[in-house]
Amino acid sequence: MPDQNPEIENTVSHLFRHQAGKMVAVLTRIFGSHNIALAEDVVQDTLLTALEQWKLKGIPKDAEAWLFIVAKNKALNLIKKQKSNVLFGDEITQPLLQSGYTVETTVNQLFEENLIKDDQLRMMFACCHPELSEENQITLILKTLCGFSTAEIAKAFLTSEDTVSKRLYRTKEFFRENKIQLTIPNVDEIKKRTNAVLNSIYLIFNEGYNSTNSEELIRKDVIEESVILCKLLADNEHTQLPEVFALMALMCFHASRSESRLNDEGEIILLPMQDRNKWNRALITEGSNFMDKAAFGNAISTYHLQAGIAFEHCIAPSFEKTNWHKILSYYQWLCRIASTPVTELNRIIIVFQLQGAAVALKELEAIENKNKLESYYLYYSLLGEIYLKLNDPAIAKKHFEKAAALTQSKTEQRLLQNKISSLVQ
Repeated sequence: MPDQNPEIENTVSHLFRHQAGKMVAVLTRIFGSHNIALAEDVVQDTLLTALEQWKLKGIPKDAEAWLFIVAKNKALNLIKKQKSNVLFGDEITQPLLQSGYTVETTVNQLFEENLIKDDQLRMMFACCHPELSEENQITLILKTLCGFSTAEIAKAFLTSEDTVSKRLYRTKEFFRENKIQLTIPNVDEIKKRTNAVLNSIYLIFNEGYNSTNSEELIRKDVIEESVILCKLLADNEHTQLPEVFALMALMCFHASRSESRLNDEGEIILLPMQDRNKWNRALITEGSNFMDKAAFGNAISTYHLQAGIAFEHCIAPSFEKTNWHKILSYYQWLCRIASTPVTELNRIIIVFQLQGAAVALKELEAIENKNKLESYYLYYSLLGEIYLKLNDPAIAKKHFEKAAALTQSKTEQRLLQNKISSLVQ
């Protein structure tokens, strides 16, 4: 391989991250879902070819088109060489890919841009098959549609590469054994299946927005990929549901504050101290537009309510002038339709803001299934803040120490250690 060229490698890596999902989706459609691993191999081989040739000849003018042409040619060569011993395609495309007369035309047609977007959507629904566990769904989406390596997935979700590899292997075996088809669900299934997809996308977004890994609090690449995936749903006429637009709005509102959440040293800036001039007003406007699009149908989803809460934060001229009463009403509504200990905890944070520490502590002690919060660092962080307001720094310190021990994020740990240090002084 030619000498290393960091600029070329960075360009290829960035471009590849954004195009890998498209290529895997269309190649899986061509090869069949039972051959996902083969599709990934072709995409990886395309990356290596790009690295080798671009270092020698420079980056082509239309690098994206170049990647797709190379991937298409590699797929064609593979099909022609192995069609006698490997079954490619699905029920519709199999006979076309087996024939020497139609194979090239079929592959060329499947690589058309409008079909690729549909293939990504089909792939997303396949990744979120109802018989797959949530962790397997997310792992497969990150690997196939977001172009994340096994190491990156392991790092993002604090698990081992071996565990991720086993999840991927089991999932691909499930696809192969059950001959899962890449299809957009029918009208009767679309809402239920879309909700599973949205859940996975939002979990991925949250990992980017408030990363659990030990080095970075905000992973913009993960945020960007989750937004791209949700945009696919928002742009397709079959999946333009109110909750899809509501999730798009929610992610826009949250992402708009990214530049104000850390200082130059990478330390957390809490909401009251954030410079609101750094908030991305274009993203807030885009989120508002998606909220308008979400205003139809007969049901209010959790994404509508969470987006409403985020919107109130975004439009407040200052922390003190935030409409806390309206935010509390949204949380009360959210707790009625989807009550969880974490949702109750978030509601009590607003109660703390509005009604003080004593009321907040009383409500915190009354949470049902409170034991589920005992491994959650924010529960102890809130207790620390409450006891601080109740002028009991010794107990506050113990809770902050417990919170620091529970979080894996170095950034969160430093914030909590600073709080503890200020109590000792």
